[in-house]
Amino acid sequence: MTDKVWVYIDQFNGEAIPSSWEAIDAARMLADELGGGVTAVIAGSEVQQLSEQAIQYGADQVYLCDDGTLQEFRAEPYASLVSGLAGEHHPEVILFPTTSRGRELAAMVAVDLKTGVLPDVTALEVQDGNVIATRPVYGGKLLAKAVCSARPQLVTLRVRAFSTPEADSSRTGNVNQVAAAVSEDNISTKVSGYTESSRGVSLNDAAVIVSGGRGVSNNPSLEPPDGMDENEAEIWRAQEGFKLIGDLAGVLGAAVGASRAAVDAGYIPYNQQVGQTGKVVSPDMYIACGISGAIQHQAGMRTSKVIVAINKDPEAPIFKMARFGVVGDLFEILPPLTESLRSRLSS
Repeated sequence: MTDKVWVYIDQFNGEAIPSSWEAIDAARMLADELGGGVTAVIAGSEVQQLSEQAIQYGADQVYLCDDGTLQEFRAEPYASLVSGLAGEHHPEVILFPTTSRGRELAAMVAVDLKTGVLPDVTALEVQDGNVIATRPVYGGKLLAKAVCSARPQLVTLRVRAFSTPEADSSRTGNVNQVAAAVSEDNISTKVSGYTESSRGVSLNDAAVIVSGGRGVSNNPSLEPPDGMDENEAEIWRAQEGFKLIGDLAGVLGAAVGASRAAVDAGYIPYNQQVGQTGKVVSPDMYIACGISGAIQHQAGMRTSKVIVAINKDPEAPIFKMARFGVVGDLFEILPPLTESLRSRLSS
């Protein structure tokens, strides 16, 4: 009997993305409502160990395609594999993590299977056999409930919106080896290499994020080196301010984020932007330093479990959504806060 609920396990270099296990936890809830078990779909090269992990995290069976043509992620062979398996076995629901690969794959599979995608979902429920997906709309101001009438129902799950199950080494399940759907000669895309764009903790996976905004440049006590014009001096001050952000993040094992204003001003690279036009994150704690809290930024971090705001302006919008707020100069607050946390966490 084919399981009604499938999960695509996103991986890179043979390591599963943690949000894949969150997807399995969501899949188990759906399977309890719809009946049947949970099937994991794993594709890649030298990824056999992920089958055992998927079962330990809650999958009942695995479709495993371990093939050299899948060593690098290319949408064509991956989508053809998932579409072919789904067309043969007819699952009711397929869950994908909302990663860059997961989004692309879900979209292509939807085209192949002539169905729809419910994207960036933060909650799931079942009514009359249909999956009801809750997702933020209008920059996170509202939550909408949506249904996909076609089958299978494809859903991408917001990273960290669902819990990670405990791995159970005693669980057993079936692993079904399947062949690649497309030969290398028929894959038009080739991966020539990778360039690392950032170091440190990933924004998408981080449990804690410390972000800075335009306020990180507002330290008049810092005298820039001689010869800098006004714009260069502003960027230099901001970079010094982001060092304080980085120090706090380092103590907490956190990722460093930024507002769009900080990115547009050239203070920090785009890949660290949090917001409607940057990354959408859901950490356990989000610390906003010198960020006013424009609606575009709120759209990217509104679902954080705990929000801490540090800002000189007591009327800053960020305080309306923060659980904890500190009105004051971040340059006076962050250094003693960082040292206090370093002392407490090291003892």
